[in-house]
Amino acid sequence: MISLEQLVRPNIWSLAPYSSARDEYSGKEAHVFLDANENPYNAPYNRYPDPLQRDLKKMLEKVKGVPAENIFLGNGSDEAIDLPYRIFCEPGKDNVVAIEPTYGMYKVCADINNVEYRPVLLDEHYEFKASALLGACDEHTKIIWICSPNNPTGNSLNRDEILKVIEGFEGIVVVDEAYIDFAQQLSLRSELASHPNLIILQTMSKAWSSAAIRLGMAFASKDIIAIYNKVKYPYNVNLLTQQQAMEMLKDPFEIDKYVKLLLTERAQVMQAFAELPICEQVYKTDANFFLVRVTDAQKIYDYLVDKGIIVRNRTRVQLCQNCLRITIGTRTENQELLSALRQY
Repeated sequence: MISLEQLVRPNIWSLAPYSSARDEYSGKEAHVFLDANENPYNAPYNRYPDPLQRDLKKMLEKVKGVPAENIFLGNGSDEAIDLPYRIFCEPGKDNVVAIEPTYGMYKVCADINNVEYRPVLLDEHYEFKASALLGACDEHTKIIWICSPNNPTGNSLNRDEILKVIEGFEGIVVVDEAYIDFAQQLSLRSELASHPNLIILQTMSKAWSSAAIRLGMAFASKDIIAIYNKVKYPYNVNLLTQQQAMEMLKDPFEIDKYVKLLLTERAQVMQAFAELPICEQVYKTDANFFLVRVTDAQKIYDYLVDKGIIVRNRTRVQLCQNCLRITIGTRTENQELLSALRQY
């Protein structure tokens, strides 16, 4: 990896961040707050939340095994995806490389930030070679995006190939592990100390069943996290989100129960799908969803919509022609889906 200063946009490196009222007395006790033009009534919602979410990060440190100084919390993973473009990529000059197909927000954020997006197609098994990703890079490539388990394909990508990319690239490698809690493959969080160019994304939206609170996580070196915190908006994670996240983190074993239930249900639903006349192929998955190739994805999708059942039609995504992406729901929801398809 080249130096962080060389990777970061010059204006970001020299940026003087906004100093919030809560930052200026950090580390000291206070009980009268007359600094932030807040209304003194309607506690606790009248006060701005902790801009660095310190209490929440202390809880995450225990659950994730990552020091608080190596954690960034954002308004969903989308904020953690957008910030690397703003930090590392000079608009109209730099580019990023990503696997294809994958999560669509990587490209959307590239387009918003006027950064060239270079997709590299996966093979017929939805796998990749490090050499292909590295071969798409040039001197203006700042970021490589890898989603594992991948969306919409569901499979965990080859860990050795991911490590080859991290070790062979001088820029930033972002590995999105939104679905890692459903996978047998271990998280790459243990690789952070030895790979300063690695950023790992995770979320409270999937296994933690808290999509509504919009909380995304980025794990990286403390130097990268410091830049994240410099660029983010001052109070990017609201008090209600922080409170609900801490409530969920009190009992991580309850989440393990959710995951086990979903994995059991996933196996049963995938087996039932394989027996449907409309099914041509069910793809292996390590997520709480699976990809299935069917006889006519658009027609089947429209039929399900008429039944009030919504799945994701991925037929227009590269390598996913006539594919539907099916999220695992409750047993009742899954049975309703299967019953409708048996009557198709």
